[in-house]
Amino acid sequence: MLACWKKQDPPANRVKPIPIQVIRRIAVIAANLPPDAHTLRAVADMIIIAFFYLLRPGEYTDSPSESTPFTFADIQLFVGPLRLDLKTSTEAQLLAASAASLTFTTQKNGVENEVIKLGRSGDPFLCPTLAVVRRILHLRTAGAPGHAPLGRVFTPSGIQRVTPTLITKTLRDAVTYIGADLGFLPSEVSARSLRAAGATALLVANVDPDVIRLLGRWRSDEMLRYLHLTAEPVMHDFARQMLQAEYKLVPHQLVPSH
Repeated sequence: MLACWKKQDPPANRVKPIPIQVIRRIAVIAANLPPDAHTLRAVADMIIIAFFYLLRPGEYTDSPSESTPFTFADIQLFVGPLRLDLKTSTEAQLLAASAASLTFTTQKNGVENEVIKLGRSGDPFLCPTLAVVRRILHLRTAGAPGHAPLGRVFTPSGIQRVTPTLITKTLRDAVTYIGADLGFLPSEVSARSLRAAGATALLVANVDPDVIRLLGRWRSDEMLRYLHLTAEPVMHDFARQMLQAEYKLVPHQLVPSH
């Protein structure tokens, strides 16, 4: 029973949250790759999707795991309130989507048929909706079935897969390039870092921790406690705020009044 509980909501993995500048570098490089660089483009898109939707590696990579990856069939795209037909809508209509949603079916710690819907970010490189659209267009062009994972890549030479190993290598290469200013080593990040990265970005943006826990499907506040202490923007002003927090104690009944 204890082992089962641990699997339902394991303690926080002490991975370093990936700063947005790392993800941006990966996205910008991918946007400038030739059209036939399908696998590298898919890696960048899945990194973006995992960051914004706070996904576990087993949910966004195409590899054996106790988590089930999101598939073509789990996606919905919208233009305003109108839901698009992913099979018959034109490419232009899909690229005009204003929001994308993921529907939880058998993903770990997700409520069955729960939907997480995110709108456009307004950024030309880092946008969850556009990343989802690109994956849908690729899968649709390849004639992929509805159960095909978003991280599956169809190339002229055969099927390629976005794996946790490939994600980890891409993240570590970007961290190595940016250098020590990030405050951690490449070896301290992995495919698991993107879930923590998305949660940290929400914390720094002052999103209610309860909302973050719901979005990330955490059943405890263990991970959020760790991220609170890790994120420098969250912590940097605490010393000044503490000196402004003057207070008096309610007197104990045995303390004589003056």
